[in-house]
Amino acid sequence: MDIFWYGLSCFRLRTRGLSLVTDPYAPSVGLDLPRLRADVVTISHDVPGHNYINGVRGHQNVFQGPGEYEVKGVFITGVGTHHKGKPGERMANTSFVFEFGDITVCHLGDLGGMPGREQEEVLSTADVLILPVGGGDTLDAARAVEIVTELEPAVVIPMHYDMPGLKLDLHSVDLFLKEMGVPRPDPLDSYRVTRSELTGEETKVILLHPQGVDSD
Repeated sequence: MDIFWYGLSCFRLRTRGLSLVTDPYAPSVGLDLPRLRADVVTISHDVPGHNYINGVRGHQNVFQGPGEYEVKGVFITGVGTHHKGKPGERMANTSFVFEFGDITVCHLGDLGGMPGREQEEVLSTADVLILPVGGGDTLDAARAVEIVTELEPAVVIPMHYDMPGLKLDLHSVDLFLKEMGVPRPDPLDSYRVTRSELTGEETKVILLHPQGVDSD
């Protein structure tokens, strides 16, 4: 399975039989979303930075809430979580778990706080965890590391952090890397996940270069 990043929280997960796009963003965020095509689109949070469905062509399925789904043999679980804020005032967020055969990927979406115990049980099944780290209304670096410690994935891919052109006030990914205690890895254009890599006691951090987006 191949993972591509397009900035903010937008990823494309591609297998031989399925292409899936998460959280496509509108031009108002300051970035230009490349022309994308996918079978499935998932929306974690119903705001322009995450819900620009018109930016993805060819999709036959759009999932944007808790539930269990299956498309072409890929099992998708939407887990109800929340944005940052006071209890009772927090906006809803959906974290998605994707089961691609023997590899499971979790995209936490616009998560702003620690999930509950029942949610953690589902989210902790992920081999690869994609999580926001830039603060604002989502996880900051310190809380993101708490999530990693709780869920114990084999691989972590940070998202939703500061980059050139973005009109959101977010922190650099370097704060997260410092909290994790790891040197900055060289960004990859894409990440090919294989079962053989998902072993070992240490969580591996992968940085991706945003495809089709100008960045440093």
